[in-house]
Amino acid sequence: MNRRNLLSFLFIAATLGLMIVLVFSNNELGSAWDALLTLDARWTLVAFLCIVVNVLFDTLSLHYFLRKQKYPVSLGAACHASLTGFYYSNITPGASGGQPMQVYSLSKQAVPVAIGTSAISIKFFAQQMMMVLVTSVLWFCNRGFVDTQLAAAKWAIYIGYALNFASIPLILLVALHRPLVQLIITFIIRLLAKLRLVKHPQERIIRISAGLDVYHASILRLGKDPGQLLWMLLLAAISTLGLMSVPVAVYFALRNSGAPLGELLTASYLLFVTASYTPLPGASGAQEGGFLVFFRGVFVPGTMGLAILVWRFFTFYLFLIIGAAMSIVSSIRGNMRGRRAATAAPPQEETAPGDPGTA
Repeated sequence: MNRRNLLSFLFIAATLGLMIVLVFSNNELGSAWDALLTLDARWTLVAFLCIVVNVLFDTLSLHYFLRKQKYPVSLGAACHASLTGFYYSNITPGASGGQPMQVYSLSKQAVPVAIGTSAISIKFFAQQMMMVLVTSVLWFCNRGFVDTQLAAAKWAIYIGYALNFASIPLILLVALHRPLVQLIITFIIRLLAKLRLVKHPQERIIRISAGLDVYHASILRLGKDPGQLLWMLLLAAISTLGLMSVPVAVYFALRNSGAPLGELLTASYLLFVTASYTPLPGASGAQEGGFLVFFRGVFVPGTMGLAILVWRFFTFYLFLIIGAAMSIVSSIRGNMRGRRAATAAPPQEETAPGDPGTA
């Protein structure tokens, strides 16, 4: 584990430790363990199924795009790439590591980097488009609730919404304006070459230029098939709805009642767009603090801390557990393949100093 990932894990562990202390030292809650045991099992299962929907439809989106590009990876490989992306997004600041690791995971399935990059880019574009669209509709339909419940957080909402909205034209610009992308990449490579961080810059520029040709060709093929784009948008909408529905399931699992479904979803979507670009691993701290602000007064007094813990378990810590397990299994398999390769290799005959083989 490199130093950056170690610091990320330490920060995540500190945030989790603080949350557990706050939850289980809450006098209003009485006995947090008893409260955990009284969670409605049906709604707790719904929270888990919401995450399954989130992962499943993210996987289907990736699988669908690659098959349309004539790269028929299996559903298992697409799921592995999706889970890899979720894991690295949660342990790197600003979710910066998720998409590159998804491209790397796909490259191990014989998907060219350019095609993998276009798949991840279009999937991200569809997710951002639907996130902004659904958030806008919910915000408009529940503007009275937002003005009353979230008045103190309006400035943060505006910033988060603007960042999410701005990402859509930026993705389109990168996807469609090849000369601009080529200019930026050429500038960066030449700058790195001057700093002596990159060797043979012209060869790298030519190789990347060839990859850009493949990347933009795949994007243009998508533009000629609007039905495919509509399917990507639909799959993205269902995937994000699964993730955004977890707080709703937690609300009912804690046996709360009275809050309209639309208001719960509005708070959930606005919380995501507000905290998602926080430059911390998994937006830790911002997500928990945002939950306190956005759902203040919605949950029964004394259950807010436990609600955050259960919500973050399903939307964050569960992905860390799965990702860590995948990494361990991958490492074990790699070691086993290495040992089998070493065992299968023919032994090299040693020659005496005077033998002709040493001449």
